[in-house]
Amino acid sequence: MPEVIFPGPDGRLEGRYHPQKAKDAPIAIVLHPHPQFGGTMNNKVVYNLHYAFYKMGFTVLRFNFRGVGRSQGEYDQGIGELSDAAAALDYLQALNPNAKHCWVGGFSFGSWIGMQLLMRRPEISGFVTVAPNANMYDFSFLAPCPASGIIINGSADKIVPPSDVDALADKLHEQKGITITHETIEGAGHFFEDPYMDPMIDLVDTYVRRRMTENTR
Repeated sequence: MPEVIFPGPDGRLEGRYHPQKAKDAPIAIVLHPHPQFGGTMNNKVVYNLHYAFYKMGFTVLRFNFRGVGRSQGEYDQGIGELSDAAAALDYLQALNPNAKHCWVGGFSFGSWIGMQLLMRRPEISGFVTVAPNANMYDFSFLAPCPASGIIINGSADKIVPPSDVDALADKLHEQKGITITHETIEGAGHFFEDPYMDPMIDLVDTYVRRRMTENTR
């Protein structure tokens, strides 16, 4: 999978780009957890989400936010990171102008950034949000949430209480015009350590494949 360096708003950003042969393949970006707590694009959840999308026929890009790995700049409280995500999507779209569908996937802090990107980019048609930090960040900007998607968390998450994710999902369920799927994996912690990674990815695979089948009918 080729390493890529692309321009961001605060310098170069480092990524991994995995294209499909089909020119009209759907595209997805995957966003990593908090940079100040060891989050990188090589996080296991992010890595597995990336390959799950690729195996489903997506052209996929994951990247390091500013100040992480070889990406230039410094951590910016989520504001700059949202700009980084927008630049990554711009880069991915420029390489794939014929893509018919666009998805965003995010884990932990990356899910918060991904949902903000969803609000700003109407071309995003679906999302995968894993262990969103509903106890740390305000998700009230999702009013209304512009696209359907799936939220996955673990019942044994010690970083984000499951009750907070439940409350977020319940709030989104009330909105009309979209469908929010919420799955809680019994026994899984925040990072979906074995044996919980495969069940989490299986949920993503089942959900995204169903959505893509519906879109092609």
